Amino acid sequence: MHTPRVAAIHDLSGFGRCSLTVALPILSAMGAQCCPLPTAFLSTHTGGFTGFTFLDMTDEIPKITAHWKSLGLQFDALYSGFLGSERQIGLVEEFISAFRAPGTVVVIDPVMGDHGRAYQTYTPAMCAGMVRLAELADVITPNLTEAAFLLGEIPENLKTDEAGLRGITERLSLNGRRSVVLTGASLTPGQTGALCFDAGTGRTSAVQTAYIAHEFHGTGDVFASVLTGALVRGDSLTEAARQAAEFVRACAERTAAEDLPVREGVDFEPLLRLLTEKGGGR
Repeated sequence: MHTPRVAAIHDLSGFGRCSLTVALPILSAMGAQCCPLPTAFLSTHTGGFTGFTFLDMTDEIPKITAHWKSLGLQFDALYSGFLGSERQIGLVEEFISAFRAPGTVVVIDPVMGDHGRAYQTYTPAMCAGMVRLAELADVITPNLTEAAFLLGEIPENLKTDEAGLRGITERLSLNGRRSVVLTGASLTPGQTGALCFDAGTGRTSAVQTAYIAHEFHGTGDVFASVLTGALVRGDSLTEAARQAAEFVRACAERTAAEDLPVREGVDFEPLLRLLTEKGGGR
């Protein structure tokens, strides 16, 4: 059996656990070869830090795409996250067109905002571009704010009781054509997790775990990376989401207990052992 290969299209921050500094170790721990395609290099991530450097890598993306194509590379998964410009969104569309093949799972984390607001760098044109990009996905992993943007709705107008969350998840599936993992979905007090629509089975299921009353940067990247790693090693969508939710919970618990700075992200490295065996995160 070959080692699964994942193309990860994210920015790279020298300090602060997010994007590629999360995807690389997590996917490796889960037995996949992570092939990074950096969209930008920053000295630190942008949450909670000031004075960071930023190197735009947009012009490199088509060059890397062409070189990898010339090598005949094939990937088990194509996985994208935060993108820095409308042009980058178009280049990722081209990358997917170049490397999608039978059996390739396209995972798009449609990173646009949180807490009811778009991120400062996301213009209306970029949000529209992300909607188009997400249409190419086999699996999307939006939070509630991003779900609203994908549906063309105002975030505060979404109904977030169980029936409302199930309705949102199913509407995001594009009539059952793509799988959806709606993150930050709480069905009972004191718990959070995800609602999953599996395009393969047509079923919606819930994954819930204990809620940790701390918000750390990069947990969405941790979740989507574990989910992608589990999918390429053959787990079902619901099982992959369960592993991702449990791993994020374990990392948040550890980080909160150590009272580490929120801006540094979750202290996940000592817990990577939980992911090395199939069914990790328990």
